[in-house]
Amino acid sequence: MHPLHRESHLIERIGWLRAAVLGANDGIISTASLLVGVATASTNAADVLVAGVAGLVAGAMSMAAGEYVSVSSQADTEEADLARERRELHEQPGAELEELTAIYIDRGVSPDLARQVAEQMTAKDVFATHARDELGLSAHVVARPVQAALTSAATFSVGAAVPLLIAVFAPTATIALTVSGGSLACLAGLGALGARIGGAGMMKPTLRVTFWGAFAMAATAAIGAVVGHSV
Repeated sequence: MHPLHRESHLIERIGWLRAAVLGANDGIISTASLLVGVATASTNAADVLVAGVAGLVAGAMSMAAGEYVSVSSQADTEEADLARERRELHEQPGAELEELTAIYIDRGVSPDLARQVAEQMTAKDVFATHARDELGLSAHVVARPVQAALTSAATFSVGAAVPLLIAVFAPTATIALTVSGGSLACLAGLGALGARIGGAGMMKPTLRVTFWGAFAMAATAAIGAVVGHSV
């Protein structure tokens, strides 16, 4: 007898991992860019820190609200589809069975076997079967607005705290340079960590997030330099 084969698929992490990586990346990039822009425009360290703290709080609230609204819209659509499917199963069970059979045939199952599979799956749990095989909804992909909002807000705050702490301890004259270098190093590490947790290759995600972080900081530094010299 073969031992029980247990599998843990990484797609089960996709809901919280997406929100966590997005929140942390956005926290580092947006706050570091804000700090670099203000530090380039002003030599007052207090102005830089106030801007950083304000950016952390506003960004965390924005991430939470944005994720909640966005994922709630997805959840509303899913619930509407599930309600419609439940109604159709009650009113037209024969047509729904034919539809499920056709789905299995399209996936490569022979017609006779597809019919048997549809009947057996329907007998076990007709609603769960149609939700999964017809609508593509299952436990690990269903929208969770509160989870996404809290995860994004928390990870944004953690990410934003990194450049803010660097700015606190950096010499005033080198805040922009120190924040940029430290934040890019953290972004590279975060990109590699996110790829590792998600089971993907680390090189491409690391380069991608580092490039866009450097681009954002360079853009705000340029704006800060222009504004600082013109005011």
